[in-house]
Amino acid sequence: MSQVHRITLKVKRYDPDTKRTWVQNYELEAGRILRFTDVFRKINNELDPTLAWNSSCEHAQCGSCAVNVNGKPLLACELLVENAIKHFGSTTFRIEPLTIAPVVRDLIVDFDKAYERVNKVKPYIIDPSPRPAGESEYRISPRQLERYVEATRCINCFCCAEACISSHKRFLGPNAVMASIVRLMDPREQAIKERLELLYSEQGVYRCHTSMACSFVCPKEIDVAHFIALAKANRFRSETKR
Repeated sequence: MSQVHRITLKVKRYDPDTKRTWVQNYELEAGRILRFTDVFRKINNELDPTLAWNSSCEHAQCGSCAVNVNGKPLLACELLVENAIKHFGSTTFRIEPLTIAPVVRDLIVDFDKAYERVNKVKPYIIDPSPRPAGESEYRISPRQLERYVEATRCINCFCCAEACISSHKRFLGPNAVMASIVRLMDPREQAIKERLELLYSEQGVYRCHTSMACSFVCPKEIDVAHFIALAKANRFRSETKR
């Protein structure tokens, strides 16, 4: 396999000053193991310093570099050029910002706006159980933890919300719902009634169409649909505390 590929990026751009939206083509040579964040940086350095995009950790832990590539939401820091060519069967890639929040500029969206849904479900322990007598901490047994530890890997990149066929309207979104479900399954949480009221509200799990797209696109390979299915079946805390 050639070490260098000639690729074309068709980037959807947006200028907030003029409110203009357009698609700009960038043709360049890229090494096969360059990540798409590296490709964006190469464009900035060699072709167009005005292209705006977002990233932070570039280790698939912050979710800030999420974009749509040929219609699929994913993390630009994880996608290698050679893998993209193999996956999409093309050297031409349509790059667009996520649609789960207003676009700030080019590929950058207002994540503060996107986080409003997550904040609404209070993704923290609202009313913690008291520590057992004589204990300095509240310990969770491995058996209890294994039921929901997978969901704690969520980095809120909003790829699942982007792919969801329900979340752009009145659904809280897969990642927001899962954040609340995690706390319902956490034996330390006592605010069960408050969480259930939100989970089964007009914006809750019954807005989900069970397309399972959330699980398909999750970069952390979390079976998001599984946790939402647990909520639909009201299967929480089936085990006694140990």
